Amino acid sequence: MTQTATEYAARLEVDYPQRLDRLTTLFRIVLAIPIVFIAALLSASGSETLKDASGETVTVAGSTIGSIIFATALMILFRKRYPRWWFDFLRELTRFHGRVFAYLALLTDHYPSTVDEQGVHLEIDYPDAEHDLNRWLPLIKWLLVLPHLVVLAFLGILAFASVIVAWFSILLTGRYPGSLFEFVVGVWRWGLRVYAYAFLLVTDQYPPFSVR
Repeated sequence: MTQTATEYAARLEVDYPQRLDRLTTLFRIVLAIPIVFIAALLSASGSETLKDASGETVTVAGSTIGSIIFATALMILFRKRYPRWWFDFLRELTRFHGRVFAYLALLTDHYPSTVDEQGVHLEIDYPDAEHDLNRWLPLIKWLLVLPHLVVLAFLGILAFASVIVAWFSILLTGRYPGSLFEFVVGVWRWGLRVYAYAFLLVTDQYPPFSVR
């Protein structure tokens, strides 16, 4: 059955704030430094030095998220399995990164929590890998979403400009313009669906070209 945008395996809603604090908005970038640093540590790149068969030293680089995603793709390919604890970790990390993004994008005044939703409702469905996922698609999903990535690159620039306009609006009025709020959240929602499809690998349903 074809899923609509609202039924997609990855969903996002953000509570619209009636009023926002001018002072914390003014210094948002500075205030966010500690939590951004923590978020970066959780997905930081690392490296391991190995020796190949010839005895030469080889450095293998990777990241926490990238390693789990790669391992998940292999599990789907060879075993048709998606380990639940891998999924839970990626989902909760995605939620945490989402709260950090919402704070940076001025969508909320709540300092990002590692546990509570704080008005950022991000849902990702756990897949039935054996019955609902094609074992070969993880090999080409990154290629299939290239049209999305091109569009999202353009929309991302507009979303960034919208946040700047919203910053001035909040400083002057204490409010985030509703149309800009919906646009920024919509671009984020679109990107989340692409991420869920091509990288989290939780669905084979191609993401819609939609901010709704």
